Amino acid sequence: MGERDAREWRDQQRQAVRAHADAEARRRAAEHAEAAELVAWFVAEATRRGLPTTRLLAHGYDGRGRYRTGLTGWYVDRAETRAVDVAGRFHLLTVPGGPRAWLFGVDPQPSPAPLIVGAGGRDGESIPLRTLLTRLLDDGTGEPSSTTGPAAPRR
Repeated sequence: MGERDAREWRDQQRQAVRAHADAEARRRAAEHAEAAELVAWFVAEATRRGLPTTRLLAHGYDGRGRYRTGLTGWYVDRAETRAVDVAGRFHLLTVPGGPRAWLFGVDPQPSPAPLIVGAGGRDGESIPLRTLLTRLLDDGTGEPSSTTGPAAPRR
């Protein structure tokens, strides 16, 4: 293989890697957009039904502490580590803890909602976001439960 052939091969490989990365970014953006629609639908439906909200607390990474947040909304999982606030933003409620967090509270930033909650986790348990939100609405108490009902609107 000559130097010219090697250079062409490297250029082709770079282009292939770039194309793959671009396709993955587009797929991820579409997934986040669909999940954001689900969250917006949930907030509108929860508000319409009068689903009670709660002050959201965050958990320390070590699992020992609970910390105040300025957020109000609904927990979407039993561990109370994921929530949707009344403004329609998805939050992961695990934060670095410590005395400062205990005294002053924490401000967890919103993150893109996943379509599959728990996907890629070490415990192997995952569930579609649509199912979690629908269960929460169907239960009517604002507490995640195991009952199922009609799913959120599909695209």
